[in-house]
Amino acid sequence: MVLKRRTALHLAGTTVATALAGCASFTPDSSTDPKQEYRFSLDRIEQPLVEYALYQPGEDVYDQPANRALADILPDGRHTTYGYKPLPEDKFVTDDDRYYQTKIVVTGERRLERPLVRATPLPEEQVPEDVPTVDSLARPVGRVIKILHSDTVTNGESGSADLLQDDAYVLRRPYELNSRLTADLDGSIVAMDSDGHWAYRLNVTTEQLYEPAYTTLAIEVATTTDAFRDTALAATVDTRLDPAGLDAAVRQLLERVTAQDTYRETTPLSTEYATLLDVLDLEHVETAANGHHLWYDDTLYRYGLYITDAD
Repeated sequence: MVLKRRTALHLAGTTVATALAGCASFTPDSSTDPKQEYRFSLDRIEQPLVEYALYQPGEDVYDQPANRALADILPDGRHTTYGYKPLPEDKFVTDDDRYYQTKIVVTGERRLERPLVRATPLPEEQVPEDVPTVDSLARPVGRVIKILHSDTVTNGESGSADLLQDDAYVLRRPYELNSRLTADLDGSIVAMDSDGHWAYRLNVTTEQLYEPAYTTLAIEVATTTDAFRDTALAATVDTRLDPAGLDAAVRQLLERVTAQDTYRETTPLSTEYATLLDVLDLEHVETAANGHHLWYDDTLYRYGLYITDAD
């Protein structure tokens, strides 16, 4: 289930007892229904809200495009890349005590020469004894090969399939174009481990591609930290609960979960547990929902629900 973003449940002065009417799905009527375990996780975010909401790339080689883009767009510049987005969109960033949100728009296209890397699997009998392993290569090179390997073993169903064009990885980012891949590894053989398993012959070609122009800019959203805190709350939090507005049993259960991070029950669920899941908008989850945020008692939490067959 996808939660309704930034839904504020202001319950001050009322209880959530009326929510029980919507909790029938948690309490099967038939004793023959299969038992299911409902595991609720709740992790306290230790960072202050403002710090947690801000995006800050690291100093890794893979962060170079993001750092360069931020240097160009803050406070009011633009940065254009071709064929790839240099940093995530809709991230909050700060510069000189002012706060911005990143935006990326397509502003045209350009035909460019791009190196394309393909990896052809080799039978084990054709693998040399001294074949280099992927982890012995420079990290940008190894990353490309691991992506191609993942695409091969999953028949194109890997999570990185969108990085490929047909069966080839397109080198676009500066750290990829400056790597040794195109100069030294074309035609070479690389294995995934020291025993020569999953070995590939690499082939690098250069092709003309029409690359979309991604222009990145920053939109100012707040001029003070206090104002940005309100923005961060609205953008980050899925559910807000007021302790004073919760039924006593539900409040006690929630506070017990905040102390131990995880809580489990097997169907049929207790009334207070079913009610808690209902007010967190988890009543229609079928298998899992995670990565959502709760604001409770001036504290930020990340929460999720996982439903499995009971043993």
